[in-house]
Amino acid sequence: MEDIQNHKDYRNIDIDQVGVKGIRYPITVLDKDQGEQQTVAEINMYVNLPRYYKGTHMSRFVEILNENSRRISLQNFSEILEEMKTRLNAESAHMEISFPYFINKHAPVTGAEGLMEYLCTFKGSLNRGSDLVIGVHVPISTLCPCSKEISEFGAHNQRGEVRLKVRFKKFVWIEDLIKLVEESASSDVFSVLKREDEKYVTEKAYQNPMFVEDIVRDIAVKLGNDPNITWFSVESENFESIHNHNAYAYIEKHNS
Repeated sequence: MEDIQNHKDYRNIDIDQVGVKGIRYPITVLDKDQGEQQTVAEINMYVNLPRYYKGTHMSRFVEILNENSRRISLQNFSEILEEMKTRLNAESAHMEISFPYFINKHAPVTGAEGLMEYLCTFKGSLNRGSDLVIGVHVPISTLCPCSKEISEFGAHNQRGEVRLKVRFKKFVWIEDLIKLVEESASSDVFSVLKREDEKYVTEKAYQNPMFVEDIVRDIAVKLGNDPNITWFSVESENFESIHNHNAYAYIEKHNS
């Protein structure tokens, strides 16, 4: 049968990225405590398309995904990108994977167990060199330092979210990034809390008031002192409880 994709195109325009988006697919990721974790990811896969080709072979992306579905990890990300380049005769390849990741978390006083969900991303590119970024979205709790200072009774607090991305030299555990973020907030968030736990979490936040500026700066200090991290971006957003807007702060930095 005739292969239309390989026909010549005479508009003389390169395409930077062409491929497939929004593939929902079961994958296996490494789990620091359990070894492995099964989850369902949304995957985007692209390659460049030179000006002299009319189209790319979309089915080959899915074929590559099928062949690697049970071994997608940070360690073999570059191998999959290299396979995309080879199979699709491309100069560059790109893949983005977003998935929910679950950690069994214990309440701080009673030890009650509950699963916490975190959105994680792997984003990689292979061109003349390789690039890999890992990201985590971490729910947090914050208490306003200003409110605590001016109020006679209590202070307003709210849930927020920290979105962290890092580049690194060696392997990075998802769990370690999440822990770093949670330890930088007024308090972390739990799925199961008894009364004793609620008392502890509330008082902990009151004793540790944080602006969004404080959170991103504290995380930046920790990552800036980590020789394994070569670049990071961190943003903190408070879903304010008494304002009709959200508070937001962002830092991006290359480590020398």
